[in-house]
Amino acid sequence: MSRTLWIDYLRSFITVLVIAHHSSLAYTTFASFNKTAYITSTNPIVDSQRWVGLDIFENFNDVFFMSLMFFIAGLFLFKSIQKKGALAFSRDRVYRLLIPFLLGGTLLNLLAYFPAYKVAHDSNDIAAYVKDFFFVEQWPVGPPWFIWVLFVFNIVFALIYSLRKKWQSSELLFNVDWGKKPLGFILGWFLFTFILYVPFAFWLGVSNWTGFGPFDFQLNRALMYFGYFILGTAIGNTSFNDSIFNPTSSLVRNWKWWVFLSALTYTILTIFPATLTKMVKQNQLSELVAYLIYFSIYVASCTLSCIAFITMFRATVSTPKKWWNSLSDNAYLIYLVHYVFIVWSQYLLLEAPFPAFVKFLITFVVSVSASWAVSILIRKNAFLRRYL
Repeated sequence: MSRTLWIDYLRSFITVLVIAHHSSLAYTTFASFNKTAYITSTNPIVDSQRWVGLDIFENFNDVFFMSLMFFIAGLFLFKSIQKKGALAFSRDRVYRLLIPFLLGGTLLNLLAYFPAYKVAHDSNDIAAYVKDFFFVEQWPVGPPWFIWVLFVFNIVFALIYSLRKKWQSSELLFNVDWGKKPLGFILGWFLFTFILYVPFAFWLGVSNWTGFGPFDFQLNRALMYFGYFILGTAIGNTSFNDSIFNPTSSLVRNWKWWVFLSALTYTILTIFPATLTKMVKQNQLSELVAYLIYFSIYVASCTLSCIAFITMFRATVSTPKKWWNSLSDNAYLIYLVHYVFIVWSQYLLLEAPFPAFVKFLITFVVSVSASWAVSILIRKNAFLRRYL
């Protein structure tokens, strides 16, 4: 299957952004650590050094980047399943997603979470740690939650595809050249996200995780993530490089505007809740209306950030770069292994006399570099390189 350079680079960039996101969580002002059950902590390691700037950075990522990851993951599924067939496609997903999640995710998480156990219990007892990991903390999943959820989405897609092989819905939906109607496209994306997110945010709350063992997922965002995945498959079933995301289209040519509006909307999302809270307390606004306004801004921020990054990479990526090709080739394995280096770096920096931002930078650079190096070494094996 042919590669699309700008999407490869966008996917690898988001992977690096995930590492930066996790690197920041030990140093946010809202970070908290529960010694009784560290799984309920905001991060396996929480430092005494904090910086509100990392709150802003972390929250910006959280609004959009996993939705965009699921969207990107769906883009080439039609081409893949048409080439392999539903059965071979599903078998390939088992090797590429499920097995790395169950084996790699579990073993790597056992390595990653040991510093949290040591801080919580002041103990190096490995046997006690393993028992605590599985029975008290209930098998923490960490960042690989994305992999098992993506596996489920892939299998659901394969089942749907095997039942109905004639797919015209996406062609009918996107027969309008939305690239020439950017405001209509953005409005449609906004409404799509609003429908998938807001009712569940009202019903379930904004941070509701559930699951069994390592099969955890964020309940209130499950439908939104699946929707973005299906949106990716639908757009992927069109000639999107020559239509919606054509470099000459108004949508792509105006990428700087979308970047600006993305930053502006997130700024409003960050600042405006205090005003909404004040208005509710002064009975100037009902709580329901205040939440509706907040969720609408949230959805706008998610929508514009996704479109800003998509169009920015489509407009600016044209020439391959050797180092970025390597990053792209290793992005999946980097995602799988990075948490070990993050948590251990944060642990080793606990007593270091550095401000929060410096610790964040050290953690980020070490984790990206080490994960990248380990991935390169692992992928020297031809069989592993085929799936990782």
